Amino acid sequence: MDFMLSGAAACGACLFTNPLEVVKTRMQLQGELKTRGSYQVYYRNVFHAFYTIGKVDGLAGLQKGLAPGLVYQFLMNGVRLGSFAIIESSGHIHTEGRVSAVKTTLAGAVAGVVGAVMGSPVYLVKTHLQSQSTSSIAVGHQHKHQGMIQALAAIYRQHGILGLWRGSSAAIPRVSVGSAAQLSTFSSAKELVLDLQVFPKDSWFVALTAGMISSVVVVIAMTPFDVVSTRLYNQPVDHLGKGQLYKGFTDCFSRTLKKEGLMGLYKGLGASYFRIGPHTILSLFFWDELRKMYQRQQLR
Repeated sequence: MDFMLSGAAACGACLFTNPLEVVKTRMQLQGELKTRGSYQVYYRNVFHAFYTIGKVDGLAGLQKGLAPGLVYQFLMNGVRLGSFAIIESSGHIHTEGRVSAVKTTLAGAVAGVVGAVMGSPVYLVKTHLQSQSTSSIAVGHQHKHQGMIQALAAIYRQHGILGLWRGSSAAIPRVSVGSAAQLSTFSSAKELVLDLQVFPKDSWFVALTAGMISSVVVVIAMTPFDVVSTRLYNQPVDHLGKGQLYKGFTDCFSRTLKKEGLMGLYKGLGASYFRIGPHTILSLFFWDELRKMYQRQQLR
């Protein structure tokens, strides 16, 4: 049940934040491996990107990749948050009754690795679909998929089972870092809010406040890994399934840093917060509330 509740919470958040994921993906691919000022800027900021995508690709363009996005959230966060919930309820993240920063960080990182491996194939397809656009505003390599099932089948047919896990070398550090930052700060922030007695113990404001604090830390820690992950997943590949732009995580990270500077690794930071921030807040809030509802139901 922990896995089901966690997956449902993440899917609920995804329905609201998927358009922001589309914007974030486009902004992270814009000007790939090019120095500032040497490429055409289609998306000046988050709001301009929303307007441009909506105007050129239509409102449906802002929900591209929703199907794989929902499947990814259910798989990845179902496993990640579900695993953490089991570890937490077993008392393994506490030392003498208090939340341990080291234990929650380790537990969050391990849960993130498992979730990233499980969800990598659909994240690959999600990135491809979200980057696809009308040629006048296209950024990054354009894959010609027509839907999630067709994309998964085409990748498997061309590159075999391992082709579906292409880019996972970036997904694992991305999700493990993000998961460690998110769950450790959420657990500690929730305990702090309860200690301060700002809200009643069972108030939904406790989880909401803790989620807001966690969201800021997550975005700062995760964005460079997110940029690298997006680029590795979206890069074109040869007939053997080998990337034509990057050899792997380290190569992509170092080349982006060299060509685009530190800010290249923080491209789309505003879009990242607008996407990851609300998603962190909503998914953790839904997760906490669903678990409380289930626990109350079990006590009846």
